Amino acid sequence: MVWPIVILCMLLAGTFYMRMKERADKDRQEPDTGSAILDFGRAFPGEAIRAIHATADEKAYFVRLHDGKAGFMASHGNHFVCHLIEPGKVNVSNAPSGRGLVVHFADFTSLDGVYEFASPAVAAEVSLWLLGSFSPQSEIRAVPAN
Repeated sequence: MVWPIVILCMLLAGTFYMRMKERADKDRQEPDTGSAILDFGRAFPGEAIRAIHATADEKAYFVRLHDGKAGFMASHGNHFVCHLIEPGKVNVSNAPSGRGLVVHFADFTSLDGVYEFASPAVAAEVSLWLLGSFSPQSEIRAVPAN
């Protein structure tokens, strides 16, 4: 009489394991933009998010903020490292694939890398956000017209 109960328990445990594994795979494949927004809001409560784009592997998010600034979030397990990009503290170039960006953070070099996006259009939009966070200082002064 014990063996049927043991077999039933093993079948239930196997079914539970398979369902949880499927759910974890689904969670990994779908971007969790909501938790990214919450984490960024906790890190920078005074910043309002206008738009957000995930990388193709969904391990990083680029954020456009309300006042033209940009932010970055890198996924580390169940939480995100959030970084507010200061003007002039980021260098951006095109990735060889055309769908990504090579980003160098002058003040947070551990986040440097090549970030690939779902399409070249998304990469272009994010690069514009990052360029918008620049604060160029020109040494050339305009000559007033007489």
